[in-house]
Amino acid sequence: MSESRRCNTSGLALSSLLSLALLVGGACGPNPEATSGEAATGDTSGENAQGTAETVNPETQTPAPSIPEADALAPSDPEADAALPAPGTDSLGSAQEEALAAQAVAGLRTVAGWETLFLGRWNAEHTSIYLPMSKSLDSWQFYNLGYAIDGNTAMYRATGKTQYLDRALLYVNNVVGNAKASTSFPRSQFKDGYQGWAAARSEVLGQEVALYESYCWRYVTRMLRVIRETPALYGNATYRAQYDRLLAFTEKNIFEKWNKRGANSWIYRVNTHMASHWALIAMDLSRMTTDATKKATYLTVVNNINRDLPNSTSSLRGQLMTSTVNPAGYFWAAEWGSRSRPGQDVSHANGMMAYLVEAHDAGVEWTDADMRKFVVTLNSIIWPAAGRYGNFVDGTGAGNGWFNDGLMKLGRYDANLQRRLETHAVGRNTQFYANGALNAKLLSGNSAL
Repeated sequence: MSESRRCNTSGLALSSLLSLALLVGGACGPNPEATSGEAATGDTSGENAQGTAETVNPETQTPAPSIPEADALAPSDPEADAALPAPGTDSLGSAQEEALAAQAVAGLRTVAGWETLFLGRWNAEHTSIYLPMSKSLDSWQFYNLGYAIDGNTAMYRATGKTQYLDRALLYVNNVVGNAKASTSFPRSQFKDGYQGWAAARSEVLGQEVALYESYCWRYVTRMLRVIRETPALYGNATYRAQYDRLLAFTEKNIFEKWNKRGANSWIYRVNTHMASHWALIAMDLSRMTTDATKKATYLTVVNNINRDLPNSTSSLRGQLMTSTVNPAGYFWAAEWGSRSRPGQDVSHANGMMAYLVEAHDAGVEWTDADMRKFVVTLNSIIWPAAGRYGNFVDGTGAGNGWFNDGLMKLGRYDANLQRRLETHAVGRNTQFYANGALNAKLLSGNSAL
């Protein structure tokens, strides 16, 4: 969606750094969740309809582009997104990048091939984009920071190299280190005993925003679960100390905070993608907590979002329908209870898919048959041919081909889709390359369905 508003950043320096994101593969998708927001669906009631005390609803506004200068500087051709090499000595030349892409002709690109591409962006994105974001006091910056946490966690999972996990931990430790009591925020709508951050965007200036926190924290909990499920990490005193501290913070100052502030408003959100962030957080926490009562609460949230929302007649499962475009695929709308075409926009479908893939792999609700249908939805309906991208899950509209944050993770289930992703020209940044590497790693272990 075209949008005239601009982010209210922490100053011109950070704004300039963010503009550099376009030169290093893009810090985020051309049209992520916060770009189109709830206004894209026509829902203007949002949280206030569910009884929240907010006078200005930050999550039914149409936020500015994730990169403030994106409208002016982004290439007009979506295929050209992130095509420019990253500045600095770690940049790959285009010839080397094309040579690695050419490996797809003989077979799937290896994890090492994806890692080489990842490293071509890694330090430049870290220095210019993600490290400053992690040190920001503005919670809006954490929205895009989540992509780097996901990318570094995925690359650790693909390679086993702790340098990538260490970087993800650095970002999260920085964010948590800057958390302050809600009572210290003059414009907070809550002023309770929990810790958090205020947003610096003009329309939510000084407020605490659940969306910004949950969008980032779904990847924090996934990273923590990697530590918990990897004996060499969980048994290491350094990693264990960080894990224990971050898990305790998350349980109290992310999940408990927003749940106590009103689950119907802040956990069971107004649409599929926003609720799915909390489903992923709750699912991960259910596998890590040592408290039986908390575990039961987390599992209830997961089940409710999957099957039985307490504030709606629908759920993620209830939204899914057989596609009329291709009966082997799925169709769904973002708004609870809606069955209307064109359905969910592809940009926000990424956020929902990020949860569904992880839930499937954890053996929670979502089956092999579901994943096969989602593969068809991407491979045949949304992306029917090279350079052709639907803007909605029924394949209609002109999309931009940004699949980084969820849809591309379906490549772990289908070698042909993974092969297409190897030459996909949109969104070539560290999150893209890392999830390509993880797909390749999982496919080598027979994850194809």
